[in-house]
Amino acid sequence: LGWPEDAEDLRYFYPTTVMETGYDIIFFWVARMIMLGLENTGDIPFRTVYLHGLVRDEKGEKMSKLRGNVLSPLDVIDEYGADALRFALTTGSAPGNDVRLSYQKLEASRNFANKLWNATRFVLRSIQASPTGIPARPSPLPVEDRWILSRLSRLVASVDRLSLDFQFGEAQRQIHDFLWGEFCDWYIELAKNRFPSPLPVLVHVLETSLRLLHPFMPFVTEELWQRLRPHLPPDRREDSIMIAPYPSAEEEAVDPEAEAEMERVIEIIRSIRNARAQYKVKAATWIEAHIYANEVEPAIRPHARAIETLARIRALTIAGSRAQRPERDKALVLVLSDVEVVLPMAGIIDLEAERRSLREEIEISQSEIARLKAKLKDREFLTKAPQRIVAREQEKLATSEDKLERLEQQLAQLG
Repeated sequence: LGWPEDAEDLRYFYPTTVMETGYDIIFFWVARMIMLGLENTGDIPFRTVYLHGLVRDEKGEKMSKLRGNVLSPLDVIDEYGADALRFALTTGSAPGNDVRLSYQKLEASRNFANKLWNATRFVLRSIQASPTGIPARPSPLPVEDRWILSRLSRLVASVDRLSLDFQFGEAQRQIHDFLWGEFCDWYIELAKNRFPSPLPVLVHVLETSLRLLHPFMPFVTEELWQRLRPHLPPDRREDSIMIAPYPSAEEEAVDPEAEAEMERVIEIIRSIRNARAQYKVKAATWIEAHIYANEVEPAIRPHARAIETLARIRALTIAGSRAQRPERDKALVLVLSDVEVVLPMAGIIDLEAERRSLREEIEISQSEIARLKAKLKDREFLTKAPQRIVAREQEKLATSEDKLERLEQQLAQLG
């Protein structure tokens, strides 16, 4: 079974030549339909069979009323929504592979739908707050706009390719990651309080993404698109998103330089956020930071305000080389791909309290290591205890010694 060799465009054959069913009834249903078609009409009823997997519970067990692990679709739809159920069943799945359905996946899908609602509300509020509506795109476009348009074009091309190959689960995963991560978590945050207005690109990316997602989440995308529809150009206001043209990739929008520049800025902000989380710095606390960027300094300097706002940095220094500014105090050094971020420890933690805490942990680790070493030197223990118990104690010793080494390194770094 496969595509006809003379097919000019495979997409035209989807409605008439594809059979979709579970792999467990291929001989009970698929084979019999083919045989009956040949017998009665001399032709087969379809040329491609898409086999989906079985829906199992979160432990991988087949759902059964007897086991009591069945999830009622009607109850799930009432609680999470039809789109959340569809998305949870199909995201990340591959043809022929079984799907594990759990409440965690359903909650994640519902949260994604909520994320779309919040993003659309932000865009609509921004339109209403603009005295002139949606302005024309500035020329040239800022790097943030070129970055998100480039990422969108790559996404559309990838989803088109994956859909033609029946990799619907991977296509949905990529749409989810783009909308949640790149569009909502980064572009919208970067777009806030920015001049020139990001509205034309915000609207374009959101509207295109809704059309791209529509086959997988039809109800929420229709609702959100209808709210966005009055603000679209007159020639793009179809009655329904269902009859709006499906997105096509814009090759001219792909901008590798803008992508590389924004990925560098995102890496800087993410590394500072991770350091704040590691040292439990309060969200309201502003910290000092020094960025040493060498030859990429000119590309980072225009993003200083975004780095300060999103990483909660006050007194940000951007320099070409670290040698230009001598290190004054103990600092946390974050070595990235082609950038070095230095965070003075005094602004992150209470140095004396942290030293005290580390010394206490070191004493506890040293006591545990001494106990384990004494136990592993005991001949009676080694001869009488099962080998798995001895191996477990040896593993504990290795783990404790590794922890002690890391604690001592942290203490040395603090001075």
